[in-house]
Amino acid sequence: MSGELLAVAERLRGEVKEQSLEASGLASRLGLKASCALLTGPSEEGWPELVKFYDEVVHVKHYLLAQPCPVVYSEALAKVVELRDPKLVVMPHSSMGMELAPYLAAKLGAPVVTDVVDVEVRGSELRASRYLYGGKVLARVRLAQADRYVLTLRPGAFKPAPRPSPGRIVELSLSLEAAPSRRLLGYVEPEAGEVDIAKAQVIVSVGRGLRDKANLPAVEELAKLLGGVVACSRPRVDKGWLPKDRQVGNSGKTVKPRLYLALGISGAFQHVVGMKDSDLIIAVNKDPNAPIFNVAHYGVVEDLLKVVDALKQQLKKTGG
Repeated sequence: MSGELLAVAERLRGEVKEQSLEASGLASRLGLKASCALLTGPSEEGWPELVKFYDEVVHVKHYLLAQPCPVVYSEALAKVVELRDPKLVVMPHSSMGMELAPYLAAKLGAPVVTDVVDVEVRGSELRASRYLYGGKVLARVRLAQADRYVLTLRPGAFKPAPRPSPGRIVELSLSLEAAPSRRLLGYVEPEAGEVDIAKAQVIVSVGRGLRDKANLPAVEELAKLLGGVVACSRPRVDKGWLPKDRQVGNSGKTVKPRLYLALGISGAFQHVVGMKDSDLIIAVNKDPNAPIFNVAHYGVVEDLLKVVDALKQQLKKTGG
């Protein structure tokens, strides 16, 4: 496949969300030119971080673009696509992306696939992978051949790919006619958790193998000695051991730490999809056939409490 990938940057309160950078990794994988469309109000400036990941940033300013609206955004993007003729138009799979992608695809007459976790090219065919039925089935979708395609990418599924040298910003003036179909009244922030596991560089994650909540303080002490945080699989959240914002996996958060220490986690794919791209994965499980060992770089077949105790003793000896 050749041509251009046009990413749609998503903004929140004037700042571009980090997920907007991840499409650059897909462009690199497919060998496409990486470009980005940034839609803002007339007084807003371009986000300098974008040029570190995209060859060109097409900055469209218009008073109708000050607030996100799929009707207006799709009109603006359709005109950008007409001018640039990209092969792929992608955006984060977020509340905005889920709504905007179908609008835009309808305007372009293009195939659309949402919540994409992988993309591959086979000959002249484009194929996209996405999970169905709450993560129980991985579907590989073969798209009908078309001039272009619209995709929404699951946050965390692709790693941002910095450019060798910064790209350039292209200012583009457009005339827009669509009237906004809604009015933004304000933002309601979810209650903040103690830590954000998505930003942690070291994660010690626990599963069913921990057996008793009374063992959790020992794991928390280990995480502290490693300079990391504690996370978990869904069963521990369901039991009320840890809050929802500590859950890793398909129905939790996607994480990419430098170290992911999986303690007593079997490795169901619903969990693995949320941590498989960690730089270093070490798994501890009593079951030598546990699926987690298929994605781990190193595995230890042992009682996790023995391993936790041994690691704590060694870290205390060496000063953490």
